[in-house]
Order: sequence, then structure tokens, then C-alpha cells
Amino acid sequence: MIKTATLSFNGKSIELPMLQPTVGPEVIDIRKLYAEGDVFTYDPGFTSTAACDSAITYIDGDKGELQYRGYPIEQLAEQSHFLEVCYLLLYGELPNAAQMQDFEHRVTNHTMVHEQMHYFFRGFRRDSHPMATMVGVVGAMSAFYHDSTDISDPWQREVAAIRMIAKLPTIAAMAYKYSMGQPFVYPKNSLDYASNFLHMCFAVPCADYVVDPILSKAMDRIMMLHADHEQNASTSTVRLAGSSGANPFACVAAGIACLWGPAHGGANQACLEMLREIGTVENIPEAIRRAKDKNDPFRLMGFGHRVYKNFDPRAKVMKESADEVLDLLGIHDNETLKVAKELERIALEDTYFVEKKLYPNVDFYSGIILEAMGFPTSMFTPIFAVSRTVGWISQWKEMIGDPTQKIGRPRQLYIGQTARDYVAVNDR
Repeated sequence: MIKTATLSFNGKSIELPMLQPTVGPEVIDIRKLYAEGDVFTYDPGFTSTAACDSAITYIDGDKGELQYRGYPIEQLAEQSHFLEVCYLLLYGELPNAAQMQDFEHRVTNHTMVHEQMHYFFRGFRRDSHPMATMVGVVGAMSAFYHDSTDISDPWQREVAAIRMIAKLPTIAAMAYKYSMGQPFVYPKNSLDYASNFLHMCFAVPCADYVVDPILSKAMDRIMMLHADHEQNASTSTVRLAGSSGANPFACVAAGIACLWGPAHGGANQACLEMLREIGTVENIPEAIRRAKDKNDPFRLMGFGHRVYKNFDPRAKVMKESADEVLDLLGIHDNETLKVAKELERIALEDTYFVEKKLYPNVDFYSGIILEAMGFPTSMFTPIFAVSRTVGWISQWKEMIGDPTQKIGRPRQLYIGQTARDYVAVNDR
């Protein structure tokens, strides 16, 4: 039996179907609301609006749960690895041994970028933010890979997906090397995905570089934990760009541009900058006082989450990696780390934070790990983009295959001038 909701206004009533998810809140279908009722709904930020149906990622913010294709993120982080998670997100099921080997082979053999793309980097200033470079270079990929831009061809969509998963780490590493004034390091097919990325970022021609397995594991976990996160701002941007029929490289470039914002992908950079602004443990009480003051613009970054009203499940896993990396590198007396640990302790004990459920989130720990590895804060968001690429492509492919999908066209609540007559300039 189909459930309905009745909406009454202006002396009329409209019956609206209620759609049933496999898990989560029911959804009222308002697609015919304008046609039958001549009204729109108003939902800034789309916080109560489902813009699509999806079978990829599920979040229960109240319980603090995150699932990729039904698998809890904690299980995947403990037992899986990033490329296996990529396969899961793209195809819906975990691969068998033969499928995993084939997938890894395809990704590994697409890691190099067209040699002419090197010239794009030289067009940027050396002090350009790596995200600016990535937006430009990824958007330009469609000029080099013409055989994977026809979105109506399933095979070309598949090739585009593999190419972006494979090449984004190379492009991000090149952006980093360029900003450092160092030569580009080509990908190495003998290394796993995370190790290869670290090698491209930190190796130099004049010395041998061996990736520590603990650092590689930590990077792999960072990528897994950021692989997808339902209909967030950048994913919605990719879907919106894709709804117009834009090629997949342009769509991912749009996602990267959206991710750049400090309220989204730049949150871990903002968190680390906040820790540095606090400076020392002695300054924490004043920072806490300011954070509790509604009239003070100061905010504690890295605490709480737009979706999670409980502990961010990714943060628990990320904290384990942070402890492992810091122990490996012998980083214990770092002042920023001391501030972070004290803030974490307060957040888990202070009544104000507990009542508002402002727990440390994934951004709080990921920034600490990346800084310990040697990455500057400007590289935090590009690494996020590398991790999220598979989520964007999975969501994009799902959208392309959805027969109900239409070009995105949000409505508005118009509050401007009503119609008026033009007056010539000399008569005004």
C-alpha cells in the first residue's frame, strides 16, 4: 500500500506520495507540487530535500553511522584497502580475487598523464594554491582524452572513471612538486596506490625514497574514509554539473572547485590553522571561552559535523592512525599536537561540548596526520580531492544511469522589485 501525505493550503489539499527507503527517513515526493498547487518549497542548503535516489552511501547522523554499499566504514577501514573500496563504490559489490587483480591492473596502467599536460603546470605561478592548479588541469583532461567523454557510451564512462581514479594522485603530486620547485616524479607501477602517491610527492631524483608501510597504511585509510559521503556539497555539485550532460572531467573539476571551500574540503586545513592560532596549551581556556560566546566570531574548527549528531565514525579510525603515525615519527613534544590533545580531552569531558555533541571529527585528526607526514596545509584539500574522486565518479555514473534524472534547476523565493517601467536616463 502506497502511503501519502496531505498538504493543505489556500483552501485546497494535495495528496503527495511518500517514498520508502531501504533505511532512513521516508521521503515526500513533491515533484507535482508546482503543477498541481502552483507553489514551491523553500529549503536553503537543501537540508531537508532529497535531490536524487542513490544506492551508494548511507549516513545515520544521529547514530554516528557511515556505510559504503551497506558495509560499515569501521569494518572496511580495518579489513579492506582503498582500491577495494573504489571497486565497491563503483560496482556495488566487493570484488573476488580475479576482479580485484584486474581492477588494480587497469588503475595502475592509467597512472601516467599525457606528457603535454606538463606544460599546463608551467603556466601557473609557483606560489599558486595546488587546488587552483588541480581545477585547471583536471578540467583540461577532456582536451587530451577524447575517447572517454561521450557520456552516452557505457564503455567510455568506464574508461573515464578508471582514468580519473588513476590520474588524480599523479596530478595532485605534480601540483605539489611544482609548488615546491622540484621536478615531477613519475608514478611507479610496482607500488600500491597510497605508496605510489607518497612516492610521487616526496621522492627526488638525487636520493632513494622508501615508503614506510605505516605511513602508507595511514594514507590509505585517509583515502578510504574520504572516498564518499552521500550528497555533500561537492558531490551535489558533480551531479548538478553532470545533469547538463557535461563531460566527466568537467564535472570532477567542478567538484574540486566546490571542495576547495573551508567549510567543506578545506576544514582540516582550517582546523590545523586554528590549532596554530591558539598556539600553546595555556591559551586553550581563552579559546574555549570564546568558542562558547555566541557574540564572538571565533569557532573551534574540527569539532562537530553538519550531518553527524554523534561521534563521527571516521574520527575513531583516524585517531588510531594518528597515534600510529605520531609514534612512528617520534612526534610527542610538538606544541600543536599538545594543543590538539588537550582540546580533544576537553571536548570529550566538557558539559558544553557533550550536550551539543561537538565531538572531534575526521578533519581534526586528518590534518594532524598529514602535517606529521610532511605535507603543507595547502596540500590537505588536494589529498581530499584525490580520495573523493571515486565517490564523485560513482555518483556521476549512477546519475547518468538514472532514467528519472533531469537537468538541475532549483527554484527561488523572489524578493526583488516587482515589474516597473523603464525611464530614459535624461528623465531620471
